[in-house]
Amino acid sequence: MIRSKTRWTVASLDSDGEARAEALASSLGLPPLVAKLLVQRGFDELGSASQFLYGGLECLHDPFQLKGMAEAVERIKLAQSRNERVRIYGDYDCDGVSSTTLMTYLFQRLELNFDSYIPHRMLEGYGLNNQAIDRAAQLGVTLIVTVDTGISAALEIAYAASLGIDVIVTDHHEPPHELPAALAIINPKQEDCAYPFKGLAGVGVAFKLAQALLGSPPLEWTDVAALGTIADLMPLTDENRILVKLGLEQLRTTEKPGFQALAEVAGIQLSTVNATDIAFGMAPRINAAGRLEHAEGAVRLLAAANHESAAAAALTLDRLNKERQLIVENILQEAQLQWSEKCEAAKRSGRPAPPVIVLAAEGWNPGVVGIVASKFVEKEYKPTLILGIDADSGMCKGSARSIAGFDLHAALTECDEFLDHYGGHQAAAGMSLHRDQLAVFEERLGHLADDWLEADDWIPKTIVDLACRMDEATLHVREQLAQLEPFGVGNASPKLLLQGAAVADRRTMGKENKHLKLSLSGEGKLLDAVGFGFGSLADRLSGGAPVELVGELAINEWNGQRKAQFLMQDIRVAQVQLFDHRFGVDGDLFASLRKLIEEAGMMDGALLVPTPAWQEAAAELGKLPLPKQLRIYTYEQFARENIVCCPNLVLFGKPPNSVKLGDALRNAPGLEAVYALYGAPKQAAASMNRKGTASRSSQGREQPAAGNEEPAFPSREKFGQLYQTLRRVCPIAEDGHKERLSIMMGWPLEKIHFMLRVFEELELVNLQEQRLQLVANPVKRELTHSSVYRDELRQSEAEQILFAAEGELLAWITKQQKDSSINSMKKGAVVS
Repeated sequence: MIRSKTRWTVASLDSDGEARAEALASSLGLPPLVAKLLVQRGFDELGSASQFLYGGLECLHDPFQLKGMAEAVERIKLAQSRNERVRIYGDYDCDGVSSTTLMTYLFQRLELNFDSYIPHRMLEGYGLNNQAIDRAAQLGVTLIVTVDTGISAALEIAYAASLGIDVIVTDHHEPPHELPAALAIINPKQEDCAYPFKGLAGVGVAFKLAQALLGSPPLEWTDVAALGTIADLMPLTDENRILVKLGLEQLRTTEKPGFQALAEVAGIQLSTVNATDIAFGMAPRINAAGRLEHAEGAVRLLAAANHESAAAAALTLDRLNKERQLIVENILQEAQLQWSEKCEAAKRSGRPAPPVIVLAAEGWNPGVVGIVASKFVEKEYKPTLILGIDADSGMCKGSARSIAGFDLHAALTECDEFLDHYGGHQAAAGMSLHRDQLAVFEERLGHLADDWLEADDWIPKTIVDLACRMDEATLHVREQLAQLEPFGVGNASPKLLLQGAAVADRRTMGKENKHLKLSLSGEGKLLDAVGFGFGSLADRLSGGAPVELVGELAINEWNGQRKAQFLMQDIRVAQVQLFDHRFGVDGDLFASLRKLIEEAGMMDGALLVPTPAWQEAAAELGKLPLPKQLRIYTYEQFARENIVCCPNLVLFGKPPNSVKLGDALRNAPGLEAVYALYGAPKQAAASMNRKGTASRSSQGREQPAAGNEEPAFPSREKFGQLYQTLRRVCPIAEDGHKERLSIMMGWPLEKIHFMLRVFEELELVNLQEQRLQLVANPVKRELTHSSVYRDELRQSEAEQILFAAEGELLAWITKQQKDSSINSMKKGAVVS
């Protein structure tokens, strides 16, 4: 058994949804899996599904539906005719850089007299500021066009107006209750804006302004629109889907030196670029400029006119990104140490660890603390705030990331008395406060988390789109799923639950064996599955184990070959696993156990031995590296224990019998794996003293005896053969008659002794006058009428379980566990 990291919620379709999916699959020629996903995502009619899959430019909305667009276009054209000095005022994140770049392209085409300005993150902070406006006025700027900012800058825009500067705001952030008195505001989220799509990024709003000014959509700039939209985690639906789809096509054949240089340093093949490449390859390098130095370097890259300047700018961004990664890693290590100390302090005081992680220190760069917060949420699954402290002023500036159910913006609003500034939304936020307020701020956040969150909220959840069978996980289906691309927020890559698979093979790969590769079998098919960071599970998966995987269907291309591959994000083995080492024992059981412990790592549970002699031998063997969590018991001792949780059972040495083994299995709550480490009878006999004493391995270590080799239980035919032999030789002298029969039949003496006892009980033979004789005219009886036969048969069947085929033994083990669960439920019902 392997428990999943998260709770899985698998979406499903009702009968009406299934019918709609069948209709779509038939009309559009789609695999059922793809059609079901379309229906689940709201595209359940032929028209909407076709538009989603195949829609293009015709699906873009009229830009003049945006409130303020007509006024903005008129004012910019006026500036063009007057040759006024215009300034683009942007933001330092990737969306802001993309917006500034697109507006630069536009103003260059309009031949405006303009420049661009992005505030320094560390020195100026976010948005418009009066000092920047003063400098603009000194340069003769009469019109400022903001991109990806300005919607909350009421005071700054009023100040600009006092200096004779008009301001056009293009933004996509949530508008405040009181809007600034700008000449025009273009923001689809304005309450009285009738624009049909509210999810544009800042660069998307800039694109719509360009479309309005030029009279048609500038397709050659969709690559920049795609970059900002993906980086800002905007929903890839409606217009964003069109812009990103067209932008990716544009990127695949781009001649822009900036994108070519950026792709080269990021190791991205532009001919096959996708949204993931942008999100994890391009966007971080663009963001690095604003985080560590100045975002103008990123604008210079994207607007570069030649390959030389583009290459130089790209190398600078790549260097900054590597520097950013190093800074993040250093802060992460310091933050983890600080968090460990907090947890230890809470433990010493008898308190649980804080429900909200609040960590702060001098020297932490506020530009990257959001990344650190995200990594903490991923690892600890708690709302996390990471802040950098200014040593001189004592002011803390930081970023927060949250979990489902805990609204960060609402929580910060509840704590506004401690904060100088804050902003954000449910999942992410930024804030500043004085270090003197940190303790009470953290305490208040902890109380809010305790009040707002239920027990289940602290367990990560995974929403699964659909269950998928092995026969659906094909290359054809994945190629059809590509029609749903580009994937991202609002149109996530389909998350599938792969069922009906078993482990055919497993191995680790990558540096330090961190990653796992599985070969899965099911429904007559084989499928590779890869789990990055799952390498530690390799030794916890038994061959043939039935597994369920949550992840994504992908395509693996190697040496010109294309095949389907499953990228696992979580894994579950719902039943107990059996690691069968019974027939691989090499004669030295202790060496085999040591190897098992080394491979399996830290094991928590019980090591069961058949007798106290085995227990003493294991206890005396100081060289055996048993984990502290793996305690040694005899079966009798284990039966007396009140076990709370026992994930692993190691059967070291042949169990006394199946009855005692069954009792042990039923007394092991939470059992995940059974390791059978004992030899088959002949192997045990070969390596151990058959008379029940200790034997020596090749290394000279004494080992407890495994016991005599058990003879196979005689069949009915064997009983018939013996009876016919007796008919020929009887009467026979009692003295030595068993030995003579053993030699004659070629059977073990113990078998002859048992069979004669059965015949005697069935009144087929008797001993008279010191001779063994057949009974004349015996009453015919079944062998099962003999109690000796029945007792030995039960014992033999029990012994056969211990040496049954792997699948049979696993089925029996699973049944014992199920019986234990049923009994526990029955006991619970009686108690209640």
